[in-house]
Parts: sequence; structure tokens; C-alpha cells
Amino acid sequence: MQRAFDRARQLVEETRGDKRTRKDQGFPSTERTLPALGSPSSIPFTQNISSYLGKNNPFAGPVDPKTESVWLFDNTAYRPIHPYPHSPQPWQASFSAAFFKTETGRDVSKVVADIADKIGLKETGTEEDRERGEQTIAKRLQPFVDVIAPAKWVEVKLPNGKVQRLGPGGRSATSQQTITFATDYSNAQTIETDAMDADLTPIGPMSTTFAEPEGWLVISDIDDTVKVTLTPSPVGILRTTFLSDPEVIASMPALYNHIQSLLNPTWFYLSASPYNLYPFLRSFLHANYPKGTILLRDASWMDLSGFLLSLTMGTEAYKTGEMDKVHGWLPKRKVLCVGDSTQSDPEAYGNIYRRYNGWVKKIFIRKVAEVAEMNKEEKNSPERFEKAFKDVPKDVWQVFEDPNELYAAVDALKAT
Repeated sequence: MQRAFDRARQLVEETRGDKRTRKDQGFPSTERTLPALGSPSSIPFTQNISSYLGKNNPFAGPVDPKTESVWLFDNTAYRPIHPYPHSPQPWQASFSAAFFKTETGRDVSKVVADIADKIGLKETGTEEDRERGEQTIAKRLQPFVDVIAPAKWVEVKLPNGKVQRLGPGGRSATSQQTITFATDYSNAQTIETDAMDADLTPIGPMSTTFAEPEGWLVISDIDDTVKVTLTPSPVGILRTTFLSDPEVIASMPALYNHIQSLLNPTWFYLSASPYNLYPFLRSFLHANYPKGTILLRDASWMDLSGFLLSLTMGTEAYKTGEMDKVHGWLPKRKVLCVGDSTQSDPEAYGNIYRRYNGWVKKIFIRKVAEVAEMNKEEKNSPERFEKAFKDVPKDVWQVFEDPNELYAAVDALKAT
């Protein structure tokens, strides 16, 4: 049911550009041949049915440390803007968690072999290289295979000593809730929150970074903006996600470190990838870029074909909606948006500029030219950018190929 809902929503949000790109590059045919990973029948009946009740589920229970685990997602705390503020408002943050059954995923050997064949693993390297590659695929595939655990909650201990319950998770076994902090914190300060039983959180505690209402904010795409993903190609996505060592876009780490040192912004990394990839992307970003909150799609658990759908269908509406949330949290911040030309970043950023007059101060779009499967004439055409940025002043948006082109523009933002 949840898979059907996710796909119906994405279909409604699909643009003509999405449909054309997906058809030209063979995404539907690739998706049809991807093996199934799981079924709602593998979820206990009571959890499955009661998960429709969401946060008010009276049948929900705590995470079982013997058979279940939870992921806690990093977030950003903000002060709500009151129409007539007499003093700073208390901090708030949206806390998200995802719940899993441990060691319950199906045998992945057939799925690994299928992905290996699709990306041509056996055609390159030695038998030892293939074996090592299959081990990498199996490890990265695991978050897509593990059975989700809806209707579960976990208790966490906040730094002030308060015990807080997160959950229960709904149909996709994820939960979101807003928590108010009675303790005061300073701008850019970071705290950690872990489960009362730390063994329940295999990827570690969550980090909360505090952002005062004013200052700079960066909204950055991930795929093909800061990380090589090859999003116009289904085979390219499978290869860079499940086999290749994650690779930065050349010169982008240095540029982002310059932005960090000059503007000291709050960072949001926005991707249409599903939550399944959170540990993978978090590790990559922490190793190469300023730390920030990662915003991912709540979709395609236990569904490999849904992963390709998430990255290629309805991304403009999804990203616009996520930026609406960020604006609601930090409407007085000055915003720098960074994206690329492979998908809908220009259109989504143009939407946000027009929707919130004066919020977005600068937009950088990387012109992607190295992906063979990409329709560069269409995606990189001046007409496409002019249409996407209709009514956006020319001095606000800039298309670039080499990140080194942007330093003067970044330096100018200091005086904005």
C-alpha cells in the first residue's frame, strides 16, 4: 500500500522533463527488471495494520534491543519567528527516526548478482575484483533489504537530561516530531542525542546544530553537485551507489570550505535519494564537506526500483516542498542555493526565489557535461535556464562549469 501511494504521488508530481529523461534513458525498463527486496507480509500483522494510526497508535511498542534497531537523523534547531517577539523564542527542532528489524533481510545473493550484471562488473577486472565488488554491493544494499519495523518508538536522552520518546513510526517505519528545548544554546553550537540504550543505534547518535534566525544558510543538492552520481543514467546510479568509491565533484570541497570560512552558514544538503542511503551519504559528506542537515525522501524502503524513481520522478515538487519547510524554520536567513543541471534544481530554485521574495540571495548551477547519457543540448541550453529563472534577476543566478569560477561571487556575498 505504501509503495503504491509513493509511486502515485511521484507520478502526479512528474514533469514533462522527468518523463522524457526517464523514457530516453530507459529508466522504466531497468526498474521493471530489478528484483523485489521485501514484502509487507514480512512485517508482523499487528505492526503492519496498526501503523496506519500513526503517532496515535495505541498498539505501538518500544524497540526490542534483541531484534530491532533505530536510525536517528541529524537536524537543525531554530527559533520560531513570533509576530511580536518580546524576547528570543525557545529553540525547536524536528526529530526524525527510522526503525528496523535486525538481521531479517532476505538472502541478497541473487540481488547482488543482478546488480553486478547490470553494471557490468564481470566484464572488468579479475575474479578477485568481482568478489570484492560483490561484497561492496551486498554491504550497501543492506539498508534496502532490512525489514522495516513500523509502530515502534524509542526513548532518547537529551543533553539536558530529559528523556524523550521518538515515534511511533508510521507506514514507512519513520517518525517525525517537533521538540522544544528549555535550555538555551548558542548559534552554531552542536549537541548529540542518543537512545537510552546506545546499542539500538548502529549509526550512532544524532547531532543537533543550533541556528539563530539571522545569518547565512546554504541549501545544496548532493547528486552531481557535490558527489558523482550520474543521475541521468540508471546504470550509472546503480554503479556509483552500490559499487564505486564515492567521489567528490572536483574542486567543490575547497569551494564549500571557503563558503564556510567566509559566511559561517547553516548547511542543508537536499537530495531526492531515499532515507535508505542516509548512512552512506552522511559518511561521505562528513568526510569531504561542512557538516549539515541531510534532507532525503521518505520513500522506497525495501524497494530497489523505488530508489531509481525517487531520484528521477517528481524531484522538482519534492525539493520545492522541502525548501518550504526550511523557509518556515529560518525565514530571516540569507540563502545561497547550489545545484546542477542534470535534473530539476534550476526549476526548484527558481520556484523558491519567486515564492519568497528576498529570501534567496544567490543561486549557483553546475553545468554538467561529463555524463554521456545526458541530453546536454536540452539540459544545458541557455533557454532552459532563462525559463527556469524567469523573473529572477540576472545577478542572482550563475551557471558554472568549474567551481573556481565562483570565488569572486562568493566573496561578494560577504557584503550582502
